[in-house]
Amino acid sequence: MGRPSSRELVLDAYEGVLIEHGPTAVTLDAVAARAKVSKGGLLYHFGSKEALLDGLLDRVLRLTAADIEYARTAPEGALRYYLFSSVSDARMDNPAHRAAMAALRLLGTEPRVNHTMIKVSRMWAELLAEYVDDPLTAEVIGLLGDGLYLRASLGDEVGQALLQRVMAVVSRETGQS
Repeated sequence: MGRPSSRELVLDAYEGVLIEHGPTAVTLDAVAARAKVSKGGLLYHFGSKEALLDGLLDRVLRLTAADIEYARTAPEGALRYYLFSSVSDARMDNPAHRAAMAALRLLGTEPRVNHTMIKVSRMWAELLAEYVDDPLTAEVIGLLGDGLYLRASLGDEVGQALLQRVMAVVSRETGQS
């Protein structure tokens, strides 16, 4: 894999500032310094803080779409992938998780973030609906994955034993193994 583009490095820096210091610390100067580019270099790729946010939200959607496409062909099946990755992917070295955590730092203060995160949730719900006949069961599985992801994101050790028990129930309810 090649070296990330300057644009991607700037987005990485924006994520880092949001995650580590919160939205009040986000300035164009702070992001440029963290990305090790000039302010002019940052402005070449993102003309404003709003453009940085647009870039971050686009990244969240792109990474989610790629993850969903992978889930459709995952060897363990889409449902197992969804639930297990809800725990295993909640790591700061995972680009999709970092992007989501950065965006979530702005939740409630920036309507575009709220809209994007709802869209992400609906994208996963649509995937689950492809594999689960009963709409309520699909919704419950989605909420279960959200809860597992939240717990894992908070650092709560969600054990393999719990996931195995959850998968047994899901398999029984959906007829999928």
